[in-house]
Amino acid sequence: GFAGLPATLWALEHGVDLALANKESLVAAGELALAAQRRGGGLLLPVDSEHSAAFQCLEGRTPDTVDSLVLTASGGPFRGRTRDELHDVTPDDALAHPTWNMGPKIPVDSATLANKGLELIEAHFLFGLPYERIDVVVHPTSVVHALVRFRDGAALAHLGYPDMRVPISYALTYPERAATPIPALDLASGLTLEFHAPDLDTFPLLALAREAGERGGSYPCAFNAANEIAVAAFLDGRLPFLGIAAVVEETLAAVDGAPPRDLDDLVEADAGARALAERSLAPA
Repeated sequence: GFAGLPATLWALEHGVDLALANKESLVAAGELALAAQRRGGGLLLPVDSEHSAAFQCLEGRTPDTVDSLVLTASGGPFRGRTRDELHDVTPDDALAHPTWNMGPKIPVDSATLANKGLELIEAHFLFGLPYERIDVVVHPTSVVHALVRFRDGAALAHLGYPDMRVPISYALTYPERAATPIPALDLASGLTLEFHAPDLDTFPLLALAREAGERGGSYPCAFNAANEIAVAAFLDGRLPFLGIAAVVEETLAAVDGAPPRDLDDLVEADAGARALAERSLAPA
């Protein structure tokens, strides 16, 4: 989460090659983090499976050859449900992620599509693509991790079984590619590739993240802060599942989104957004 930001900025400022697993650092401090990397001169290697996949598809390509980037989302445990069917879901329901085994927060973020929203903002900063050229599709089996469309109509995709040991190994051994115990993809085993557009009416946090990213400034920081507060409240039983997006939306409407000049500004923006989110949780 946001707590990892100071260490991220220090590493980038001091030229440390960084395998970044903390997406919130780029979400909250994208411009500052990239400026620190430019000054330090170290490598910034993504560990998120989708961004590792995109990095590999884009390596050696010039931006003018790229049409768009597509990130995939499993859709979470509530894929296909309507809003009416989500009123009474519990934290235990949300923690049942269909393809990944993770701690408590990320499965909830996956269930709301907030995680894909954070990854959308992260991809914008990592790859320098405008938001209108980054798409998200629901891909239930999580075999395709990312896909890059090129100007000539071709597309390059990264496929593999969903196992975080692969992107972690790639980041830690780059530019080499070390062996892992993960089996090679068996294309003759009845593998099917299925894709759907995300349901933004039922899962509005993906659209809210895109809006926060497009507005820039400290809005992405506020999105992350409010989401962390709302998810914690949901896991504690203080907020219904559909209330997570409502808290984030209310917080984004209340912050000023001023561009941060330094880490102190970001800490202040983060604290302010958290306070607003907590206030929205209080009984009227």
